[in-house]
Amino acid sequence: MKTKILVTGGLGYIGSHTVLELLCAGYEPVIADNLSNSRIGILDQIEMISGVRPAFHYIDLCNEGQLARLIADNEDIAGVIHFAAHKAVGESVAEPLKYYRNNFDSLLNILKVFEGRRLNLVFSSSCTVYGQPDELPVSEAAPVKKAESPYGNTKQVAEEMLQDIAAADSLKRIISLRYFNPVGAHASALIGELPSGVPQNLVPYVTQSAAGKRGPITVFGDDYDTPDGSCIRDYIHVVDLAAAHIAALKLLEKQEGTSNYDVFNIGTGTGYTVLELIRAFEENTGVKLNYHIGPRRAGDIVKVWGDVRKSTQQLGWQAKHGIAEMMRSAWAWEQYLQTNDIK
Repeated sequence: MKTKILVTGGLGYIGSHTVLELLCAGYEPVIADNLSNSRIGILDQIEMISGVRPAFHYIDLCNEGQLARLIADNEDIAGVIHFAAHKAVGESVAEPLKYYRNNFDSLLNILKVFEGRRLNLVFSSSCTVYGQPDELPVSEAAPVKKAESPYGNTKQVAEEMLQDIAAADSLKRIISLRYFNPVGAHASALIGELPSGVPQNLVPYVTQSAAGKRGPITVFGDDYDTPDGSCIRDYIHVVDLAAAHIAALKLLEKQEGTSNYDVFNIGTGTGYTVLELIRAFEENTGVKLNYHIGPRRAGDIVKVWGDVRKSTQQLGWQAKHGIAEMMRSAWAWEQYLQTNDIK
């Protein structure tokens, strides 16, 4: 019997790649998604790649009744990987109630329907919990700073809630993965980042600009204290990020360790400036980008990259793809979208 894992937001960018990794690792993923930031056509793409069509449930995780029925019909679900959440920083500032309701209610409902039952939970957190770190690379021991947005605050508070739950309930084993900046696409070029409207993240804006869908790229500031003046981020290939969830799940399944709760940085441990990323795209795709330097953007962290030694040592995981493959795969996905419409 294959172990059944519920993947909330499983048709989203990171979720869909993780579903494929689960299938490759011999798990049986069950997808729950309300399609608010994803498309049902991704289910076809997953089947095209894997030859398997995972079970899909169109539900809102904020509706406890819908979730409870799903779990009642799938009592053998042994674990949850929880992606489903709103995630646009700017939107969260403008609509904080939307973010607090969705991001907290969905998580709380998962915990409620599994009350009194064993649960292995992998939670999608973020390096935003560190703010601008005092030391780089930033390790899991670094202090969590006051969030600069409601989105960031939902990740901080969710981590605190999960730590409290794990301490109080021996049936719950939980890992929070603090992602850095996921980019790139599956090697098949059949799934990748598929933003609704104008991309909020740099790489999909870069690929859409290169494809003529968007105008010039704005680099927000070139006068920061960095090698070329632009901000530095730790970019990680989405396939590596997806694999980290499998490693976390396997660690939880061992039922070992002194704590029922832990956190891990998921990045490459290397920082790239925005201008370095633009050059990497040009060098690895042969496509010249149209970009200009704009003013600094309020709220931007100047530089952050992760210390990932704990993930390597305790999860037995490390990133395998470099910046060149990140850019090539992102561009291959964009080219696929030029001639293929995903509903």
